[in-house]
Amino acid sequence: MPSTPPSTIQRRITSVEMCDIVKRFPGVLANDRVCFDVRAGEVHALLGENGAGKSTLMRQLYGMYQPDAGEILIDGQRVEFHSPADAIRSGIGMIHQHFMLVPTLTVAENIALGLPSSRGPVLDLDKVSARVQELSAAYRLKVESDAYVWQLSVGEQQRVEILKALYRGASFIILDEPTAVLTPQEVDDLFATLKHMVSEGHGLVFISHKLNEVMAISDRVTVLRDGCMAGTIPGREATRDILVSMMVGREVKPLAPQPLQAGAARLKIEGLRAQGDRGTEALRGVDIEVHAGEIVGLAGVSGNGQRELAQCLAGLRKVTTGTITIDGKDLTHTELKAHIEAGLAYVPEERMRDGAIRDFSVEENVFLHDHAAPAYTHAGIFLDFRKMAAHATDLVKQFSVKTPSLDTPIKNLSGGNIQKLILARELSRKPKILIAAQPTRGVDIGASEYIHQRLLEQRATGTAILLISEDLDEIRSLSDRIAVIYEGHIIGIVQRGEATVEEIGLMMAGVSATHG
Repeated sequence: MPSTPPSTIQRRITSVEMCDIVKRFPGVLANDRVCFDVRAGEVHALLGENGAGKSTLMRQLYGMYQPDAGEILIDGQRVEFHSPADAIRSGIGMIHQHFMLVPTLTVAENIALGLPSSRGPVLDLDKVSARVQELSAAYRLKVESDAYVWQLSVGEQQRVEILKALYRGASFIILDEPTAVLTPQEVDDLFATLKHMVSEGHGLVFISHKLNEVMAISDRVTVLRDGCMAGTIPGREATRDILVSMMVGREVKPLAPQPLQAGAARLKIEGLRAQGDRGTEALRGVDIEVHAGEIVGLAGVSGNGQRELAQCLAGLRKVTTGTITIDGKDLTHTELKAHIEAGLAYVPEERMRDGAIRDFSVEENVFLHDHAAPAYTHAGIFLDFRKMAAHATDLVKQFSVKTPSLDTPIKNLSGGNIQKLILARELSRKPKILIAAQPTRGVDIGASEYIHQRLLEQRATGTAILLISEDLDEIRSLSDRIAVIYEGHIIGIVQRGEATVEEIGLMMAGVSATHG
C-alpha cells in the first residue's frame, strides 16, 4: 500500500500538445491528423458527437492507446506513453466515464490501490486517509475516506476518482463525459470544484457533447466531427448554433410536438409499492395513468424510485402491493415475457446491462426477444438466418445505426448507436406501450434529436409512452403531461406548459404542486 505523496503537485506542467494524431482501428479511422493542446489554468472542452473520436484521442494522451502517427509534447518535449502508468508519472490523470472503483473497498483503499506501501507489507491507510482528507478539504471534494464505495452516490464516487488523480500528483486531468450520470445539483458541485482546480493551476480537458455545460465551463472549445478537427474557438464566443453547426454540419431545430387527442388509458398503475436493492421501500404507492397517443414525462432527481418503477412495469422487479394493468389486463405479478406479449416495449436506463449483451453482435442483439418468433424460424425449430439478417439490415438502415457490419460486437458501437439499435428493436414490435428510461443519457445532440423524433412518431401511432428522464428540457419539450416523483411517490402531475422549471424543481425537492 502507498506512501503518502508530497503535499504539492509532483510536476507542474505548463502545456500539453498533441500534433497531427492519427489512430486507426479495423475498418475505422478514429482520429485523422488531429491537433489539440491544453494549458495550465484553463478548461479546454473537447466536443463532438458519439463516435467523433474524442475519447480515443484522450486515451492516447493517457497511454491507453498509442498513436499510429503524430506526436505528444509536454512543455515542448516529445514524450511516448506506453501505458497509463507512464502518463501518471508525467503528471497526467484521467477520470473515466465509467468509474474505475472497487465497490467493496473503502475510499482510502481505492485511492491506495496499486501503489507501494511505505511500510512494506503493512498497510498505511492511516496516512492515506489523512492525505485524502487534506485533499478533500483543499479542493472542496467532500467524502469520507473510510466509507465503502458501494455506499456512495454517483456524485460522491466521481469525487473519489478526482481525489485518486490528485493523490497521484496529477497536474493535468482529463474528464471523460464527467456529467453523464450526475444530477443537476451534482453538476453544479462538480463545476465549482473544477473552477477551483483551474485557479490552483491545473489544466483540465472536459470531454462532452452537452452544449450548455461546455459553454458554462470552458475557456476554449475544440470540436471533432467524424474523427477530424472541425475547429477551435474561445469559450466566450461559443453559442449553441455555432457549436451545433461545428458538431453535425447542419442546423438542429428544437422540436415542437403537435397537440393530439389522447385515447383510452392503456397503462394504469395504482398504489404500487416495491422494494429497492437494499431492502428498503423504493416505491410508496405510485398512482399514474398513460393514455394512447400521449407522452407522460416522469421527472425527478436520481434515486427517487424511477429505476424501480421502470423495472416493475417491465416485469423485472417484484411488486409488493398495488396493481399494473395493460389494456385492462392485470399483469402485476407476471414476468417479462407476459409484459412483452401484452404489447409493452422497454428501453432501459442501463443499456449495456439491461438492454444489450455487450459481446453479442449487432444482429444477435436485435433478436434477444424474438429469436423464437415464427417469422424467423423454420417449422418453429430452426432459425431462418436469411430472414433474420434481412430484418436486422432493415432496422439498421431505418434507424440510421452506424456499424461496420451486422457481425460487429455491439460493445464496439458508440453509445448513441447502441441506443438507436435498442430503440429500433423495441419499436419494431409495434408496441402499445413504451417505457423509455433515460433514452438520451450519454447520447450526442444528433442522436438525441433522432430519438426524440422517433418517440413523437410513435406517439402519433397511438402508443402510450412513459418517458423517464432527469433532463428537464427533454421532459418539457416532449411530454403532454409531467409527473414528478419524490421519495417513491408521485408528488404532482401537471399539463404541458402549466409549470415553470422553477416550480417543477420545487416539486422535485418535495414541495407539492399548486396545479390541478
